[in-house]
Amino acid sequence: MFQLGEIYNKIEENLLFASLIFTVTVIFIQVVMRYVFSNSLSWSEEAARYVFIWQTWIGASYAVRKKRHLRVEVIVDRFQGVARKFIELVVLALWIVFGCFLIYKGYQLTKLIYMRGQISAALGISMAIPYAAIPVGSFFMTSRLVLEAFRVFKDREMAG
Repeated sequence: MFQLGEIYNKIEENLLFASLIFTVTVIFIQVVMRYVFSNSLSWSEEAARYVFIWQTWIGASYAVRKKRHLRVEVIVDRFQGVARKFIELVVLALWIVFGCFLIYKGYQLTKLIYMRGQISAALGISMAIPYAAIPVGSFFMTSRLVLEAFRVFKDREMAG
């Protein structure tokens, strides 16, 4: 039986893969249309841009899971045991606070865009859709950071 986290991991990976395929396909079709048929699709660049925005924010959560975010470990690597655990927890706490800030401000911005009724030029969709990637992606990234903080806190080997 799959755990909820494993199901989310698969959904996240499949969304990232599908969005990459979509973006590459749409841009390829746009290039062919423009240079072979001297005609371009009005919506393709905008659709690829918005999908790429979502891909970036979902990718931030994926990078947390895979521990692929940039980190300066010069200070952390100098410590062992309880001191290292404490520093890692402080770093994660700061990152979680920043993630919560992104969720809150991203939500405010998305709500403002929605309330103003801003519509994209080519697709005619609400601009709240691409902006919603900020709070949604930040939520998933922050939830992974919280799980990582619990893992570090419970890690007996790190405690020495």
